[in-house]
Amino acid sequence: MVQKSIDHAFTASDLTSAASDPTYAGALSFMRRRFTKDLTGVDTAIWGIPFDAATSNRPGARFGPQAIRRASAIFDNDPQYPWEFDLFSRMPVADYGDCRLDYGNHWETPATIEREASHLLNNVNFLLTLGGDHFITWPLLKAHVAKHGPLALIQFDAHQDTWFDDDKRIDHGSFVGRAVHEGLIDPARSIQIGIRTHAPEDCGIRILFGHELEEMTAAQVAERIIAHVGPHPAYLTFDIDCLDPAFAPGTGTPVAGGPSSAKVLSILQRLSPLDLCGADVVEVAPAYDHADITAIAGATIAMYMLGLRAKRLRAR
Repeated sequence: MVQKSIDHAFTASDLTSAASDPTYAGALSFMRRRFTKDLTGVDTAIWGIPFDAATSNRPGARFGPQAIRRASAIFDNDPQYPWEFDLFSRMPVADYGDCRLDYGNHWETPATIEREASHLLNNVNFLLTLGGDHFITWPLLKAHVAKHGPLALIQFDAHQDTWFDDDKRIDHGSFVGRAVHEGLIDPARSIQIGIRTHAPEDCGIRILFGHELEEMTAAQVAERIIAHVGPHPAYLTFDIDCLDPAFAPGTGTPVAGGPSSAKVLSILQRLSPLDLCGADVVEVAPAYDHADITAIAGATIAMYMLGLRAKRLRAR
């Protein structure tokens, strides 16, 4: 029987212990994991990047990490569906808090994110990031590539994010093109899922458009992703606007015609054969949310990302 406690984020006895906080009380780390800057013994670190100065439409994603952490409190300590096991029993996880950024000097933001992500990756095996707008994925990719080499990109999104880039822009709509041009990702092994807009170029990346996603089963989509990426090390990024606005109204650039949260979660569940080196959930903007619909979706997607990591560790 788990000894009851409160504020597990601060009082946790170890990195794999279960929490017993009520869902409506206690310190709000992600899934009640211990808040700490001490990475000793940590396999997977979770952190937030509260940045939204690169948005092209509605701002507010700087509040995304807080909203996702708050929504994650609904997860209790029973085995999380659909994994049927305790995610943390063999996967020590800590919440590292947020990246400290200077709101008055955005030109320093990319280097700050890359530097802090590199520090984390030098001390842990897997990094899960809560955004923040989608620009943050570019410096995150730089940090991951420094450790793992060029990666395949698996991008759930309504947008291609391959718009014009002069290598100086701070723009959430051009980071993919920049990552391709810099050799951070291998376009031949990369895939975008749920795209419902057009951009001037595809950079050689495979695209599953929104209407294709609608016509395929979750199993078919997952099979397509796994076959395309293969055994290549990969980075998984999930822009919450991949979901239809009915399931994620709280985002900066919503696009109608997207998949349901149920379908996307069914796809994610099947991606355990992939060699994922890192992941992020971005563009949750709670000011436009209703009843935490978007935050709950973002928190659940992040939990599934942890589930994929935990399942892979259990298979070793």
